Amino acid sequence: MAIPQTFLDDLQARTDIVDVVSSYVTLTKKGNRYWGLCPFHSEKTPSFSVSPDKQMCYCFGCHKGGGAINFIMEMEDVGFVDAVSILAQRAGMEVPNTNENADSRKRRERLFQLNKEAARYFHGNLSQPDAQQAIAYLQRRGLSRRTVTNFGLGYALNSWDALIRAMTEKGYSKREILDAGLAVESQKGSIYDRFRGRIIFPIIDVRGNVIGFGGRVLDDSTPKYLNSPDTPIYNKSKNLFALNLAKRSKAGRLILTEGYMDTISLHQAGFDGAVASLGTSLTPEQARLLSRYTGEIVIAYDNDGAGQKASQRAIGILEKLEVRVRVLQMQGAKDPDEYIKTFGADAFRNLLEQSENHIDYRLGAVQRKYDLKVDEQRVAFVKEAAGIVAELPGSVEREVYAMRVAETAGMPAAVVTDEVQRQRKRRLSRARKEQERDLLRPATAMQPPGRSIRFDDPRSAAAEQGIIRLLYLDPGLFYGRTNVPDAAQFSSPELRHIYTVLLAHGSTGTVQIAALSGELTPDELALLTGIIQQPAELSNGARALDDYISILQTQSSADAAVSEADLLAFANKLKEHKGYGGKDGTERHE
Repeated sequence: MAIPQTFLDDLQARTDIVDVVSSYVTLTKKGNRYWGLCPFHSEKTPSFSVSPDKQMCYCFGCHKGGGAINFIMEMEDVGFVDAVSILAQRAGMEVPNTNENADSRKRRERLFQLNKEAARYFHGNLSQPDAQQAIAYLQRRGLSRRTVTNFGLGYALNSWDALIRAMTEKGYSKREILDAGLAVESQKGSIYDRFRGRIIFPIIDVRGNVIGFGGRVLDDSTPKYLNSPDTPIYNKSKNLFALNLAKRSKAGRLILTEGYMDTISLHQAGFDGAVASLGTSLTPEQARLLSRYTGEIVIAYDNDGAGQKASQRAIGILEKLEVRVRVLQMQGAKDPDEYIKTFGADAFRNLLEQSENHIDYRLGAVQRKYDLKVDEQRVAFVKEAAGIVAELPGSVEREVYAMRVAETAGMPAAVVTDEVQRQRKRRLSRARKEQERDLLRPATAMQPPGRSIRFDDPRSAAAEQGIIRLLYLDPGLFYGRTNVPDAAQFSSPELRHIYTVLLAHGSTGTVQIAALSGELTPDELALLTGIIQQPAELSNGARALDDYISILQTQSSADAAVSEADLLAFANKLKEHKGYGGKDGTERHE
């Protein structure tokens, strides 16, 4: 049994999507909509729209959209039931205990509780006689008892099944232990502990749930670090180590490190804004998560070749966001942990204050590649450096850094400025040509934005979208008609499903997006939201509906393929015809 519709209707009435989105995104009201930077992709210009009247959100950049429930599903990486539970908690409501949602919630809650018990077990192992080597390691790394406790550090006994036995004694099944990523199943079907003979670092999300673990060996064996796999409650690309603590920092910035020990050492030294990615390079999802809690990020990766490459990759991701990016360069130490032990916390604090912005860092890295006493290499340096400067969005920025490059190379400023302008024009021209190629490709132009859904018959799909838009905005057009569009004639399975769901709700009048979250997939909801966003004149809706039905019937019976010219002509008709998508077919941002 699903969650009752009456409960969902009540939840919808008590939920304001502007309030929900505002807890994750800074919004500014413009006209009758609110706008902010999209939380689902990297951008510097707000393209994420929230409509309070329609109770929907939509990004004109990445084309994700939907209602409050779908927004929470995407933001928190949870299913429908769990998203409903989160919103219900916000609204002071209790979700009915139906079998479907109870099972889903129980599974997640069991995994959270299992991980919590496992964390307690690992921490308790530090008091066991077999943990002397682990204790010695932690002491050698200079970690205090308080730090060990604050981070919940622990030890996995060098046993094949110690954890499994401990957790089964507490009532957890072997299936649950496997689902939590705490055990591994052999080819013969037996299971054994994933973590053995390792220091354990619990991974805790921003809500305080233990979602996974990292383990470090005490000797030279490999792998040096072992992390939990992705599970129903853990995704390493969407979480950061110690963000649950760092989010409370008053420092005004977050420090991004490569690993657990660097982060822990920084916290112990008083730098409570330190976090670390989880066994992987920084991901766009992690970057956006960081940007929710700070306006400045300092990259403090290891001072070696791999660390420098990782810094460059992180800069490429972070510079797309509305955050200041700085890079720490440590002389005399390979990482933050070693730097603090060698030079002390005050020296590290001074280093933080003197850290370079990401542009200076990139230009410095390029400069070190070339011998500027050699003319050929000076020219190569200017060309590569100009490419970096050409990427900067502001003309003042470009001018300042062009002069700096000229000074470094010992060349006239005009020469470097000209090279920057030349490369910028080339980049912009290339981008325009790529855009034009897409626009001039009718079949591509008539495809839905994004890549998750593709239409086999774009001409029919255009009419199907028109039908759906009319059904959503003016369901009365469909009442009493003898020629109501037949869902079986829809060429797109996604559009067919959307149409069928809307028809089922049609008798009750216009339905809000939030009410459809349990019936449509996230991709279908985003597609529907995009369709609704298209401007429409409803004064001649009945005639438009007749035309759409005619196209649908014609296409469903046609055997011949449609030519590119036909597609282009049809696309232009849709754009120009009043009632088919607005007077000019352009996207209107209120």
